[in-house]
Amino acid sequence: MPDTTTQSQTDVVLIGAGIMSATLGLILKELQPDIKIQIFERLDIAAAESSDAWNNAGTGHSAFCELNYTPEKEDGTIDPKKAISIAESFEVSRQFWAYLVEQKKVPSPENFIKSVPHLSFVWGDKNVAYLKKRFDVLQRNSIFKEMVFTTDFAKMKEWMPLVMEGRKESDSFAATSMPIGTDVNFGELTRSIFNYLGTLDGVSLHYNHEVKKLKQQEDKSWRIKITDLASGEKKKIYTKFVFIGAGGGSLPLLEKADVPEGKGYGGFPVSGQWLKCINPEIIAKHQAKVYGKASVGAPPMSVPHIDSRMINGEKQLLFGPFAGFSTRFLKNGSYSDLPLSIKTDNIIPMIAAGIKNIPLTKYLIEQVRQSPKDRINALREYVPSARSKDWVIERAGQRVQVIKKDEKEGGVLEFGTEVITTGDGSLAVLLGASPGASTAVSIMVDLVGRCFKDKLNTPEWQEKIKNMIPSYGQTLNDNPELLDKIRNNTASVLKLNN
Repeated sequence: MPDTTTQSQTDVVLIGAGIMSATLGLILKELQPDIKIQIFERLDIAAAESSDAWNNAGTGHSAFCELNYTPEKEDGTIDPKKAISIAESFEVSRQFWAYLVEQKKVPSPENFIKSVPHLSFVWGDKNVAYLKKRFDVLQRNSIFKEMVFTTDFAKMKEWMPLVMEGRKESDSFAATSMPIGTDVNFGELTRSIFNYLGTLDGVSLHYNHEVKKLKQQEDKSWRIKITDLASGEKKKIYTKFVFIGAGGGSLPLLEKADVPEGKGYGGFPVSGQWLKCINPEIIAKHQAKVYGKASVGAPPMSVPHIDSRMINGEKQLLFGPFAGFSTRFLKNGSYSDLPLSIKTDNIIPMIAAGIKNIPLTKYLIEQVRQSPKDRINALREYVPSARSKDWVIERAGQRVQVIKKDEKEGGVLEFGTEVITTGDGSLAVLLGASPGASTAVSIMVDLVGRCFKDKLNTPEWQEKIKNMIPSYGQTLNDNPELLDKIRNNTASVLKLNN
């Protein structure tokens, strides 16, 4: 039989139609309008996995309320470095989104971003002392200067009436609030960007297409074999640059690419569930994102929060997420994903990471074994008056935490986002989870700097990137005047409180 495989050539291939590919595709198209881009997505719509609103926290992880970004060291001090870095990255995202709105590349900002206060809430003397220390450390930084701390019961009741209802005023509580917090629907934003990209010359978006193989050619270009899942047609694409941003599906594709930079990486999947409120009266009572402290051994994606969201145009109230374990790497993946990802080069790091993370394993087993009553009891720590009949289970996203080689430890489990690029800059792969979507713009700008270094350093590209991100090359936390100017501008364009 003759080979009926179709062949084509392009400049860039993006694998996975999530927020990362959308952001990178649009940045590259803005920097070089004649660039040819092909995007391949296994599912039939964009943003159906990690970028979907039900599958991520939607805080616009700005580190305003997530306590896991400000760990307490053994000597009792608070390390603010990660929180500052994430908050800076979120300001970069806001600038890029404001640019897209101003240029009418995406519709009204109300479709994807809204103002919602970000609160941290704790109880017990030890946790109250920690929150005060955290507040004192963060407030010294310009980027957190709007943060307010209180132990005043009446003030907390004003901020979060649903959370304080039924509590004793004599007990020990504390909270911080960042009124400039936001709720971001990354699914809506991603689909808006792809809708715009699809109108541009030189951009092709292919749904129901699965990448089967990647192989680098002698000239450093890539040959990619793809199957059209609807028709069964086989395709070969030749390209100079590949970005793999397929969420939990990135690790298997990195292994297929067979590059030295990808050796030793493994993945540990963590699934999730929400409790979703179905009582409109209760939903209307809460207008904030309230984060607490994670249990010992809990992964960052499992920091408990009672969360006011806008999803598909409706106000929602979620609590969770409750973590679990599945061998799938994607919500729409296969149970064989984890076993098939174990190779000779990553088995030692994976075993070593597993041995060193016994508390995580124990925590996940406990979460999987939870009954509906256990979940409602966990909810009542944040909403004391919660009734079972007002809440239902909603399946959340699937995350794959990165495991990588470590000379001292053998293997370490990383809770974060990691970008792997080849030495020649022809392949980039995004692994990991939180803070992910909210820092997508910073991650992709950094990726462009690594993989398109010579072009990015040209005056033409420098001018264009500063047009998209006015603070590019500057640290906002060290420049209060610029920070205020940027925040006021993005708040105005995105129709946010400031």
